[in-house]
Amino acid sequence: MKTGIYITNTERSTGRSIVSLGILKLLLSKVSKVGYFRPIINDYPMGKRDNHIETMLSYFNLDMEYKDAYGFTMSQVVKYKNLGQEARLIDQIIGKYKELEERFDVVLVEGSDFDGKGVAIEFDLNVEIAKNLSIPTILISSSHDKEMKDAVANLDLAVKTYAENDVLIQAVFMNRVPENDMDEMRKELLQVIPKETYIEIIPEVKGLGSPTVREIVEELDGVVLYGEKLLCRQVDRYSVGAMQLRNFLDRLTENTLVITPGDRSEIILGALQANVSTNYPSIAGIIVTGGMRPEEQILKLIDGLSSIVPIIMVEDATFITAQKISNVKPQIRPGITRKLDLSISTFEKYVDAEHLIDKFRSFKTDVVTPHMFQYNLVAKAKAKKKHVVLPEGTDPRVLLAATSLVDQNVVDVTLLGKREDILIQASKVGVKINGNIKIIDPAKSENYEDYWKTYHELRKHKNIPEEMAKEALLDVSYFGTMMVYKGHADGMVSGAAHTTAHTIIPALQFIKTRPGVSTVSSCFFMCLDDHVSVMGDCAVNVSPNADQLAEIAISSAESAKAFGIDPKVALLSYSSGTSGSGVEVDKVKAATEKAISLRPDLKIEGPIQYDAAVDPKVGKSKMPNSEVAGQASVLIFPDLNTGNNTYKAIQRETGALAIGPMLQGLNKPVNDLSRGCTVEDIFNTVVITAIQAQEDF
Repeated sequence: MKTGIYITNTERSTGRSIVSLGILKLLLSKVSKVGYFRPIINDYPMGKRDNHIETMLSYFNLDMEYKDAYGFTMSQVVKYKNLGQEARLIDQIIGKYKELEERFDVVLVEGSDFDGKGVAIEFDLNVEIAKNLSIPTILISSSHDKEMKDAVANLDLAVKTYAENDVLIQAVFMNRVPENDMDEMRKELLQVIPKETYIEIIPEVKGLGSPTVREIVEELDGVVLYGEKLLCRQVDRYSVGAMQLRNFLDRLTENTLVITPGDRSEIILGALQANVSTNYPSIAGIIVTGGMRPEEQILKLIDGLSSIVPIIMVEDATFITAQKISNVKPQIRPGITRKLDLSISTFEKYVDAEHLIDKFRSFKTDVVTPHMFQYNLVAKAKAKKKHVVLPEGTDPRVLLAATSLVDQNVVDVTLLGKREDILIQASKVGVKINGNIKIIDPAKSENYEDYWKTYHELRKHKNIPEEMAKEALLDVSYFGTMMVYKGHADGMVSGAAHTTAHTIIPALQFIKTRPGVSTVSSCFFMCLDDHVSVMGDCAVNVSPNADQLAEIAISSAESAKAFGIDPKVALLSYSSGTSGSGVEVDKVKAATEKAISLRPDLKIEGPIQYDAAVDPKVGKSKMPNSEVAGQASVLIFPDLNTGNNTYKAIQRETGALAIGPMLQGLNKPVNDLSRGCTVEDIFNTVVITAIQAQEDF
């Protein structure tokens, strides 16, 4: 079971730790290598670590370092958000998770705490992380201090919110339910939670809802006078000793924390005596307030006792101290094995663990987010590193993209242009080129003569004179294309400062098309919110005929396959099936028939309207017997006018990420950029060029 499991909650203090501990122990009984990851943790003072991580690593003896077990602190998250860089944050979280996924059989991922400066953004952030990791998700909620109807409504809303964001919750846990209400709670949840979502209910367990003396000491910044080794004692309630001793003793119950001013020696000694008496319950400890250390005589008496409890001194007054203690939230901490064991035994008692594991094993999702698709592209490019030449070496966007690509070790890069000009521009945009990026000036290159002579030989049938060949190879586009032709680079990306023709013509002249291909075309990877569609041709062929359209469809299907997308090809028109007629419809119909005859192994449909191709309901209504209608992943437009405008409209109106265009059909990869491209566009186009250059493409 090579996967991950994401556990998150609807709010603070849901009892998530019970589920995390129980599932981690369960996983360790099934596989040998289990990892643990928290994308977001709270901020801690220097030297202090996250309790959840410390507990999981130490209690289960997981084979990983603390630094590898989390992504970012909440203050870092807020900074990313304020800078408008949420996308970069998600990308890095995916990357950190994927590194662990490579090392372990299963990775347990635990969401944020809803505690601290990021509370307002945490729910949405957890949804976004769950969506982009695309792993089974468990949602934890609590009915503590809530009416049943409110607890159910809260969980129902959370599940629906996740579903609206394409995250199907595999299991929900309603924790801290009064034991007498468990059956009724299940009935209520079954009314609102989707049938495919597994429901578990865990009752309120007194020992798990109580803090330890240590947690209270840390919250109050107290000084331990006695009982340093007994701070793990459980505190079930607290009682203020502000009355006469006889009345105070009547109010003591098991595991009470006594709060009293430091000068109330009778309360202190009475509580200690009650603790050892068989006639009174044991107490958890004593908090002495006001910064008043008990008198020397009292301390001497305490020193002589055979049995003692933690005694803590705090600076705050009694009332303030009591308020702070009431706000202490119990946590699972390393070393408190009693609470850890109780958590796991509670999980095992109330949860059908085997059924839960089966639920995870059967998990499948078709959701592919833009972040995940980009991550997979970069990972694929890194797996078999290639060398890409960028002819427009002085363009600031190219310089920024090239530096990022090299810094991330995605590809090797060569920039073309005069060295001094490139270095001046690099300095202006804050980029340092320290030998990590190669720079070639075509006029000074040792390969220049060989290149122009090769070009002259290749074009001699066109009666190209030597002087024209020499002039051509001083042009960066021709020089870069010749580098690819000669095998001195694996691919080329250009067009940030040149026309499409300027990029493509050299490739057509001597790189030429692959065997069996007569039409060079293009496609875009349109990364929508929950899936990726391949769209062609949106950049090259103005008005392809039926044969060219069929070839574009087949090339686009092959491109989809190469990038991990199951090709279901729709040739688009203003008519679906046989419902319309006209020259353009007939062209698409003929193209569809040609494509099917050439590649009967592919799922191809056409003519078909856009809505029928992508909307399951419309597709089923208009073409009920089609394997493509309603689920098309490759969309082929009838002409450039339609394709270019459609992809741009989708990109602008939905905020989708468009990667490309990627040229299809050439012997070696050369790709064209738009002159309005961004740094991200260049980065992504270089990545897909590198993947095209890999042998398994």
